[in-house]
Amino acid sequence: MYLNKAFIIGNLTRDPEMRALPSGIKVTTFSVATNRVWKDQSGAKKEQADYHNIVMFGRQAEVAAQYLKKGSSVLIEGRIQTRSWDDKDGSKKYRTEIVADRMQFGPRMEGSGSRAPSGMGDSKAPKADIGELDTIEYPEEESNPEDIPF
Repeated sequence: MYLNKAFIIGNLTRDPEMRALPSGIKVTTFSVATNRVWKDQSGAKKEQADYHNIVMFGRQAEVAAQYLKKGSSVLIEGRIQTRSWDDKDGSKKYRTEIVADRMQFGPRMEGSGSRAPSGMGDSKAPKADIGELDTIEYPEEESNPEDIPF
């Protein structure tokens, strides 16, 4: 069995660009930055950033182009693909990208002014006050293992 699955959580490095294929299907591309922090042998903190090219198709591509912008946090689930082509000079070029199957918006920064879909951090949505929430009251009866049907 083979598996080609990628999960990326990071921030967009540029605004999404949407185009259409000759068939009319929408395609959106953008780049997501991720970072890794570790300590080397001497105990010094090291950090490395990686940049991932993302490609989305269809309705999801339209949603990404509408609501994401540079700096937005996003989770991408998809597959890794490498394309190749010959450039104007005849030399072979390669591009590795993640073809997204699913996308989930990340947390929205307060005051960022990002255009999140309704119900997803919309500043006009009513906010619940923590003091108004009811507490969960659990029953006080004990569980009997003999009541479990398996």
